[in-house]
Amino acid sequence: MKFKKLALANTLGLLGAIYFVGCYAVTLVSPSLYKTIAESWMHMLNLSGLWKSAPEAFLLGIISFTATSWVTGWLFAWLYNKFVK
Repeated sequence: MKFKKLALANTLGLLGAIYFVGCYAVTLVSPSLYKTIAESWMHMLNLSGLWKSAPEAFLLGIISFTATSWVTGWLFAWLYNKFVK
């Protein structure tokens, strides 16, 4: 089975955008929950001094995260297809 590179890239790009918006929504609704989750993912590293609110960065964040997700999907499909030959 081979992956279609564009289909996988589009899928991961869209999922990346959805995850980003969901994560951003959590920061707006419950910043303490977001901080707790982020710290747990970073092995309980204390990030309290690094937090700042930057709503204007939303556009840059969603564009860069979606693009990175898209490229990851394309590269994953390309590499996978190379290995299944």
